[in-house]
Amino acid sequence: MAISTLTQDLTIKVPAASVAANEPVAQPSNQFIEHLVAQHGAPLMVLDCESVRHQYRALSRALPGVVLHFALKPLPHPAVVRTLFEEGASFDLATSGEVDLVASQGVPSDRTIHTHPIKRDRDIRDALEYGCNVFVVDNINELEKFIAYKNQVELLVRLSFRNAEAFADLSKKFGCSPAMAVEIISYAQQLGIRIKGLSFHVGSQTASPAKYVTAIAACNQVINDVAALGLPALSTLDIGGGFPVPYNKDVLPIEEFCAPINDALAQLPETVRVIAEPGRFIVASAVTSVASVMGQAVRDGKPWYYLDDGIYGSFSGLLFDEASYPIDSFKQSNERVESVLAGPTCDSIDVVSESIMLPKLNNGDLIISRMMGAYTLATATDFNFFKRAEVIVLNDVVHVDALTG
Repeated sequence: MAISTLTQDLTIKVPAASVAANEPVAQPSNQFIEHLVAQHGAPLMVLDCESVRHQYRALSRALPGVVLHFALKPLPHPAVVRTLFEEGASFDLATSGEVDLVASQGVPSDRTIHTHPIKRDRDIRDALEYGCNVFVVDNINELEKFIAYKNQVELLVRLSFRNAEAFADLSKKFGCSPAMAVEIISYAQQLGIRIKGLSFHVGSQTASPAKYVTAIAACNQVINDVAALGLPALSTLDIGGGFPVPYNKDVLPIEEFCAPINDALAQLPETVRVIAEPGRFIVASAVTSVASVMGQAVRDGKPWYYLDDGIYGSFSGLLFDEASYPIDSFKQSNERVESVLAGPTCDSIDVVSESIMLPKLNNGDLIISRMMGAYTLATATDFNFFKRAEVIVLNDVVHVDALTG
């Protein structure tokens, strides 16, 4: 992935105090985008670290007292890690590659947890060598993998709470029932493995906070059941991620969304520390995609515009994430017709939009897509040997620090 960090005079600075807590940082202007394309060409993915800061601060305010562990999966970019590290964030890791990334950016291991419920022995050893010693399990087989490391680790038991309304119902693939969680905790006590607490994830892009409330109440009952059995008290609850962002439809402001979650958390024992694993909420609004028209045709009376980026590139989330990005042409006109946006590869499924209202475009005209930070760069490929979009980083903390001395 090509990475370019702009000089300070090419960045967009939006003071955090001037942005409402429930509104994203202003997006790059058309004039600024024109400047970027003139300098770097297209396609581009413009990553604004100021948006990352704003979203992290907004969620921190909405969940006071909850320690936020950014989940690297949606956008595992060094600039994002640096920015969040400077903000005081912790990190949620799931692979050895993610361990390597945070280590390369100087993140201390005590600011990390490893939450993949299913791991190879090498994954465990890589994390422990780095110094990360908090892991997640959701079954007996996984628990027994830690017998050899029982003096080095603390575990969270992940519970399953199905959520058909979510973009991705992560409890379909991972997690156990509350009753099974108690069995795992009891067996861990026999094995001499410390269980630190519980975790859950109600699913990506969850529309209602009610799912969290239900899950928190169920976890509270497990905490009480464990105490009643005389087992060591559970001290941590990980409420996962899934906090929604607006693509082409409104979602609840994050303060309003989190209010019932905070009420539910207030029912937990005072000794329980709460953490979360936000991913999409932190980075979705931080990236703007810029693609250019490389060719065009008329098929069945409808204009087709072929872009230099597509489904196998930055728009991979249209397949893998079911996202609906705000897409529009750089050229503005009141006269628009139903059109097709296709990607550059020779594959017939490489179509970004089958029906989008666009003005008449020429070769070289630009298509701008917002809210492209989550599950886009992370799942892009070099299929057909079309290179991935170049990443342009704005407001990188390293560069700003260097300028300010």
